Amino acid sequence: MSTKKSSKAKATTKVKAAKAPNEKKLSAVNAAAQVLAGAKGPMTAKEMIEAMTKQALWTSPGGKTPHATLYSAISREINIKGKDSRFVKAERGKFSAK
Repeated sequence: MSTKKSSKAKATTKVKAAKAPNEKKLSAVNAAAQVLAGAKGPMTAKEMIEAMTKQALWTSPGGKTPHATLYSAISREINIKGKDSRFVKAERGKFSAK
């Protein structure tokens, strides 16, 4: 018993989507720093995510809890950089720009 494979190969062409040249996206932490710099007072992580989306600075790549990730990243920057951090914890759950 011999099995013959089809000798016809389908010719497929793939068209790549055009990308804007050298367009860099802001990270969530950098976008949060911009939002807090223009804010009137301290903000929670959820408020920052909403403001970043409204200002088209950053959009979630589909995660379920982007606010928790942002909160963690800001807290980590404060712990690592200390006085050189761009953020300061104003009160429980709220951050402001330095």
